[in-house]
Amino acid sequence: MITLTGIGKRHGHQILFVDASLQLNPGEKVGLTGPNGAGKSTVFRMIVGEEKPDDGDITVQKRLTIGYFRQDVGEMSGRSVLDEAIAGSGRLGELHHELEALQHAMADPEKQDEMERILDRFGEVQAEYQDLGGYELEARSREVLHGLGFTDSQIEGDVGALSGGWKMRVGMANVLLGNFDVLLLDEPTNHLDIESILWLEQFLRGTRSAVLMTCHDRDFMNRVVSRIVDIDSGEFVSYTGDYDYMEREQQLRAAQKEAAFARQEAMIAKMQRFIDRFGTHVAKAAQAQSRQKKIDKIERLDPPRRREIVPFQFKTPPRSGEDIVRLTGVGKSYGERTVYRDFDFEIKRGERWCVMGQNGSGKTTLLKMVAGELEPDLGIVKLGSVRLGYFAQQSLDLLDPDDTVFGQVDRQFPLESIGTKRALLGAFQFSGDEQEKRVAVLSGGERSRLVLALMLFDPPNFLVLDEPTNHLDLVTKEMLVQTLAGFDGTMLFVSHDRVFLRGLATRVLDVSGGAAGGAPAIYPGTYVDWVEKTGVEAPGVHR
Repeated sequence: MITLTGIGKRHGHQILFVDASLQLNPGEKVGLTGPNGAGKSTVFRMIVGEEKPDDGDITVQKRLTIGYFRQDVGEMSGRSVLDEAIAGSGRLGELHHELEALQHAMADPEKQDEMERILDRFGEVQAEYQDLGGYELEARSREVLHGLGFTDSQIEGDVGALSGGWKMRVGMANVLLGNFDVLLLDEPTNHLDIESILWLEQFLRGTRSAVLMTCHDRDFMNRVVSRIVDIDSGEFVSYTGDYDYMEREQQLRAAQKEAAFARQEAMIAKMQRFIDRFGTHVAKAAQAQSRQKKIDKIERLDPPRRREIVPFQFKTPPRSGEDIVRLTGVGKSYGERTVYRDFDFEIKRGERWCVMGQNGSGKTTLLKMVAGELEPDLGIVKLGSVRLGYFAQQSLDLLDPDDTVFGQVDRQFPLESIGTKRALLGAFQFSGDEQEKRVAVLSGGERSRLVLALMLFDPPNFLVLDEPTNHLDLVTKEMLVQTLAGFDGTMLFVSHDRVFLRGLATRVLDVSGGAAGGAPAIYPGTYVDWVEKTGVEAPGVHR
């Protein structure tokens, strides 16, 4: 279907690809991995023709249709969410809106003279629309939008009123509705909650389309793809299996490379010792010269490279009291919608609560009330003797865009040594020149990493985290989980990342019932236990 052969590509002085080749076959699901800046998004742009390779060829089958979901979905306004989803769904969307225009034209008395042409065109469009399954399009659009978390009122509402994250979901719906032969998905889970992620897993497993995607959700990759293509030193390295299989293979190959490198180094060292000892010895000088020639002819193996996950060893937070926070008779409504009614809840020292709940059930509302960012309508929220740290997506706006990454840490912790501050940034994947980047040019993931680094360097004893893993790559997520596993404090968090949930949650609060008129459900065990007991990974979504 799509073949990249001998691709070479540079961005300025940076070499992305050298004689790299890749093939995507009909119906297969492939994950594209590699460190930040390796060129994953560049691959997508080259396939759709937005960029050209410097060398090599890209072959796309004739009449192949490609749906491309990217992080920049462009401007959306002037339509309902439903109409926008349909309009952006490729050929079907075009036909849908042309049919509507032709129906209006047929009802327009001023166009009687053109009626024969209009009727002929209507027949052509209607036939193609029917062949492509267009008469099920609206029903499928609603199904997809519901799967992505939209309510009926949102679906009928103005797309222009949506936040950027929700517009990204509309962009995802465009791609999923288009019946494309190939889906190129660049970080499809970034703006989705866990319920929508689970729905999307099922959709992609069931689609006939071939899929090539990048993703920072390990579970999602494992459940969707059957092959991983890793960008390694400018080449595409293919692994037939899921993400976990690729990691095992990489560890095995790295061990083999390390052993081969060690054997070669030992052999060269042995010959060098002979040369150093007998190089000037008359009887053995010829042997020494012979061995020197052998050394000169050896094709040296490169030392093995490792990208290790190193949890940051932050300071021990001050010990808090036993009672962290208590909610008594709390009520909270938005207009006629009640999310909490007479809610009692308490958190004790050392507990790690994950808050679960379907979209709109009040997860972020709870965290805001606990953090003091939002007042309850009724009842009391009382904090104990704690030092609270609150992470939300709005926290990213508190960074100084004119400062550098290192400058932000240096200003906040002026008495700490430069080495300590650089080690902190290195743990959060800011190395070398990246520490001198201006905040204004950082990506969403880089800003999240910087805010978390600033928070955890001198940590509070009560962390309230709202989607802390949004935009983080897999390596940073794993580092964060390992780091927080050693956190000697209390946590309350919302996350859609199942690695994060499994690794950290020792208590589960399911707030779905509150929005439905019932009471939130408290489970005094880990997220893993909760999944085993309920048979679901998120409320209302069955495995």
